[in-house]
Amino acid sequence: FFLPFWETAPMAKDAKKPATYVTKGVTALGRSQTYKRRGLAGLKKKNGGKFPTHAKKAAPAPAATKAPRMYPADDVAKPLAVNTVRKPTKLRATITPGTVLILLAGRFKGKRCICLGQLPSGLLLVTGPFKLNGVPVRRVSQAYVIATCTKVSLPNVDITMFTDSYFKAAESKRAKKGEKDFFDEPKEKKALPAEYVANQKSLDAAIMPALSADLKGYLSTRFTLRDGDRPHLMKF
Repeated sequence: FFLPFWETAPMAKDAKKPATYVTKGVTALGRSQTYKRRGLAGLKKKNGGKFPTHAKKAAPAPAATKAPRMYPADDVAKPLAVNTVRKPTKLRATITPGTVLILLAGRFKGKRCICLGQLPSGLLLVTGPFKLNGVPVRRVSQAYVIATCTKVSLPNVDITMFTDSYFKAAESKRAKKGEKDFFDEPKEKKALPAEYVANQKSLDAAIMPALSADLKGYLSTRFTLRDGDRPHLMKF
């Protein structure tokens, strides 16, 4: 037999469901029913009959300097802090100490030189030698050289003195030129320091005995392209 509907066993309560809104800010349930639905009575019972309170975050301390009374009419761009990590420059596998290079740019473009090593800045340390083709010891970027298959067996040469700071010129403040300065005779060029000349001579004296007659002729000639030459087919 069936019991009447008013005597049936109570159904299990549904799980907590989100509130149904009639309109914005107004729920379909009343205040008391919403209180029960959210389970606020149990929350108060766990905390001694009161709702739990949370400490407010401390307000940030006010700036030490006062804000300016006047602001610029235009927006002033502030430089952003950039944390750059400088990685060491990777040297091409074809460039090793003793490799003969062809310079592609600069004052000595087209001339051949000998690679002595790589500096901490990533630049190459090269020399002609100066006594042979006029290329002094200097720094060159590997992007502006062609590495040849010719190599020179370098003797034990001390190049510890040639650092990045060795090639930096001393900074000098330039005064503003007046009208008379433009018509004055050009000043004489400054002579190289005696230490620089002595280091170049000692480097040439150590490298020159290791060069054969054929290598001396090869280093003293300038690299040039003529009509009909195909650089992409050349083997350097």
